[in-house]
Amino acid sequence: MDIQRTVFREDHEQFRTTVQRFLDRECVPHMAAWNAAGQIDRAVWAKAGREGLLCPTLPTEYGGGGGDFGHSAVLAEEMAARGLNGINFGLHSDIIVPYLHRLGTPAQKDKWLPRCAAGEVITAIAMTEPGTGSDLKNIRTTARREGDEYVINGAKTFISNGLLSDLVVVVAKTDPKGSGSKAMGLILVETDRPGFRRGRKLDKVGQHAADTAELFFDDVRVPASNLLGEEGKGMYALMHELPQERFLIALAAATALETCLAHTIAYVKERQAFGHTVWDFQNTRFKLADIKAQSLAVRTLIDHYLGEHMRRRITLEEAAVAKLFATETLGSALDTMVQLHGGYGYMLEYPVARAFVDMRVNRIYGGTSEVQRDLIARKL
Repeated sequence: MDIQRTVFREDHEQFRTTVQRFLDRECVPHMAAWNAAGQIDRAVWAKAGREGLLCPTLPTEYGGGGGDFGHSAVLAEEMAARGLNGINFGLHSDIIVPYLHRLGTPAQKDKWLPRCAAGEVITAIAMTEPGTGSDLKNIRTTARREGDEYVINGAKTFISNGLLSDLVVVVAKTDPKGSGSKAMGLILVETDRPGFRRGRKLDKVGQHAADTAELFFDDVRVPASNLLGEEGKGMYALMHELPQERFLIALAAATALETCLAHTIAYVKERQAFGHTVWDFQNTRFKLADIKAQSLAVRTLIDHYLGEHMRRRITLEEAAVAKLFATETLGSALDTMVQLHGGYGYMLEYPVARAFVDMRVNRIYGGTSEVQRDLIARKL
């Protein structure tokens, strides 16, 4: 990288050293096996908890790191730099646990947050349903109130941590007669409840180590105290956390772009073709010059918004800009870099090929690029 990054403090860089050592010791050597198995080893969650890698922004009173989003950003960057796609620490720590911390009752927080920080409890969030995609207002899963319980029925799909999760935040209609966002609520569901069932692990294009699955709820009964926040405020709660989720995706894309560019430059300078290195062809140098400029533009944008988000000032629109620009730029650049690798660009043992399949979903999950464009256009 050619720009001086000023957004991180000394404590962030100290945390980076801890993260790097942990990932190189506990994750990198096992990633190929986890991809082949279709999920990561559950034990690594407890190890990450002991090292303080989970829930770095959670207050220390709940076992968290007591840091700010800069610490979460460090973890996201270092994982992206190593191609550790499918290890959902960020989903757990920076998307789901914040719902619990912000909306939970004192009893809910005391029960769950320390165990989440320790890696004893793995979380998932069940939003998407078959046929709804990004259209959350039309979900069909219901949470019907019966006395002191909610009875949940429905199906969810594309759920990350679907196989390993112990606690699922379920987006459901709490008002069966209502429609749209005002009928939605968030319900905590323990995965050992009768009627809860995990479906198949989904066979994805990339991120094979991510245990993305279907979830089914057949008259699952939970106490009314498992309501997270208020009835009818589920969509509001989701919208509050969406900027951070989308920015995390953008942040990882920026680092992946820099990393893959470095791998590609090294490859073309060694690879021989027609008596020359691939680097010797003007076409190669021009294409990589374009990607270098794009990479610097993405990094400059991301670091600006990172500074804003560390001060809790990033808006829904700004997060959409970051996600759209970073992920679309990465997708286009990866296509070029795969091509520059020739046949080896199609081999998953090469980081660029792995990134090509793993990072394609970045333009889909967290809200598709089309959704981001619509959000941005509303402010034009």
